[in-house]
Amino acid sequence: MRTAPPQSEPAESYDELVLAATIARRFYLENASKVEIAHEMGLSRFKVARMLEMAVARGLVRIDITFPTDIDTELSRALTRRYGLKHAIVVNPHREDPGGPEPFTQLLAPPAARLLTDLLHEDGVLGLAWGRAVTAVSKAFTRLPPCSVVQLTGVHPPNVITDESVKAVSLAASLAGGTAYPVYAPLVLPNALTAAVLRSQPTIAAALTRFDALTTAVLAIGAWEPGLSAVHDALSAPDRRRHAAMGVVAEMSSLLFDADGVLVRTDLAERVIAVDADQLRRTPDIIAVAGGREKAPAIRAVLKSGLLTGIVTDAATARAALTDP
Repeated sequence: MRTAPPQSEPAESYDELVLAATIARRFYLENASKVEIAHEMGLSRFKVARMLEMAVARGLVRIDITFPTDIDTELSRALTRRYGLKHAIVVNPHREDPGGPEPFTQLLAPPAARLLTDLLHEDGVLGLAWGRAVTAVSKAFTRLPPCSVVQLTGVHPPNVITDESVKAVSLAASLAGGTAYPVYAPLVLPNALTAAVLRSQPTIAAALTRFDALTTAVLAIGAWEPGLSAVHDALSAPDRRRHAAMGVVAEMSSLLFDADGVLVRTDLAERVIAVDADQLRRTPDIIAVAGGREKAPAIRAVLKSGLLTGIVTDAATARAALTDP
């Protein structure tokens, strides 16, 4: 006795395909909910769900998962794994090195601003350190949740009052609708006594008290070379050489690091107005924004320190950090 061959599943009618396409358009392009679509078309919610599944299965809907082409997701994941970070954004520029610090600030600032906007929450405390990259991030913000904004370091002379980092704090606080806590003082003072006197001034003291309440800190990284660190440039030539002899290769908000990421303790801590390492360790999110060939060894050193929870950098710097033994 011969048996009939199994019959294939019948193809959908043209009317069903049209219905599936109509439902898919309402759902995927016009953001209508399944319940809304069911009510509009006199269908059950389950029928709407089945039509959406059919639209995907029959190729009426094609779903592509993409990411901005300037973000290298593989390098980003590799950095988080290697250094135990919560967040890493690696920007892949069209050129390997756009040359100089300014192009890098423009390259890294927009993705950093997007990351920070996601991390911040209502009633948080955002800290901004001195630095071109941090200032660029403040200008790249398009929205912020209601939060206060505090300046994490004094500024690099010559003009404390009109310094860009002071303006950055005011700009971010205005956008967030929160209180601004600027620091109208130099980053590096000539001696410990002068620094202590300035710390006691009411407006500066008000900012310093906010350091213990930080929820998110945005920091720049400097290399211990002329023009690559505000702290380096603020010191006398003998002080620069002395710190270099102690193994300093990197600086972040006046914190000094050797090539292995170990904090180098010096008398500089008594002469600066800046957030300290213990306050940063208590901060939930510490994001560095830094890149460029000249700073790559310094960035690698700070990553080794374990102090950061996140970084926004460029692809070449990320590769340098990942190939370090």
